[in-house]
Amino acid sequence: MKLYGFGQSRSFRCLWALEEAGIDYDYVPIKMRVEADDPLSAQHPDYLKLNQQGKVPTLVDGSLVLTESVAILYYLGRYAPDAGLLPNASMDVYARLDELMCFALAELEQPLWSNGKHRFALPEQQRIPQMLDTAKFEFAKALACLDRLLPDSEYAVAEQFTIADIMLAHTFNWAIRFEFDVPQRYRALRDRHYQRPAAQRALARIEAS
Repeated sequence: MKLYGFGQSRSFRCLWALEEAGIDYDYVPIKMRVEADDPLSAQHPDYLKLNQQGKVPTLVDGSLVLTESVAILYYLGRYAPDAGLLPNASMDVYARLDELMCFALAELEQPLWSNGKHRFALPEQQRIPQMLDTAKFEFAKALACLDRLLPDSEYAVAEQFTIADIMLAHTFNWAIRFEFDVPQRYRALRDRHYQRPAAQRALARIEAS
């Protein structure tokens, strides 16, 4: 199994999950915003054959290629069921996990990516400075909703560490790095999960690459 990634981008979720699951893998650091003739560029023709968008992550497992981080998290959870990243639980627990994953992707992450796009990712002529305030407004609304969705417990669902915890911790780490207003409850969630040995190994992996 091989994971192509870049720093603490969305690919970090997948790297963390690989470490939690104890799966053997190769990690290939990809360079963003560099010339396409660099063999490790996200725009290199060989990489674009795997990921047409020239983004990360990309997971390759035999003939299977996945390029969406949430799909990769679910795949790794099913690939290594004994790791517990997907709980062995009832349908209502799974429904709650799915709801939190969808919410994190559609509501929490969306304003963070809007911020990133309109600060550095889009061509300058396509950036809208007013989007930065709009993104913070949308993020605050999402937090108010999450307060009602997320139980006041150590883990998001099933009283165990799952892919939902990876998703939430990574998203709040993103928000903190982008200097969004993150309440102490969610800063503590990020800190708690990022102290897990697997998260620390994943961080060390990207720092060494």
